[in-house]
Amino acid sequence: MEKKPWAMTQEWHDVVFLHWPVKEVWVRAHLPADLKLDLYDGFAWIGVVLFEAKGTRLRFTPPIPGVQSYLELNVRTYVNYKGRPGVYFFSLDADSILAVKTANTGGFLPYRHARMEMDKQNGKYAFTSRRTHKNSFPESLRLTYEITSGPIQRTYLEHWLTERYCLWTRPANRLIRVDIEHSPWKLQYIKGEIYKNSMASFLPENLHLKRPIAHYGGNQRVLFFPPVPED
Repeated sequence: MEKKPWAMTQEWHDVVFLHWPVKEVWVRAHLPADLKLDLYDGFAWIGVVLFEAKGTRLRFTPPIPGVQSYLELNVRTYVNYKGRPGVYFFSLDADSILAVKTANTGGFLPYRHARMEMDKQNGKYAFTSRRTHKNSFPESLRLTYEITSGPIQRTYLEHWLTERYCLWTRPANRLIRVDIEHSPWKLQYIKGEIYKNSMASFLPENLHLKRPIAHYGGNQRVLFFPPVPED
């Protein structure tokens, strides 16, 4: 089978997944009406995902100057459209002004600028982010963690939360899908502490009040395909 041509490639390094189950009603009002909220055990799920992006480039071009390496922190939930599962982003923070301006052109994706730091010493990681984007709520995250296992045999829930291969966005009142491709995640367990968390500030309950399901995903090379308008 001939593969369709990809539009952009990127490497994700030191990916961390944090997940919380939340009430469906808390999330439903913040989605486009044509997307169906994906539930597991009767709950919607909020994912906070952080990583370092490297080697961003368009097809047939060298890496894009100014966005070769930057930190990203996104808040997402799980949806489907006409039976197809995927992701919807509430916010995507990055510490590259150029990456934010490029991805946010025309309101395509809700990227916001943030000050971020990632420190790795003796197997321990420290991550901080504080949104500084003009006229945007200053959400923040500060945590430390360390990896506590080798690759795990994933449960169905762990597979359901992480193996998502498309996203939807709704710029200019039109639902758009972007397909992505990468190898299956080789998840590992992590332990640590969240010292501050005001992400997903639209929720009536702060996420930091509950301990998340937490995984380390390592590194991935990701292909992004051209946007597709949905019917």
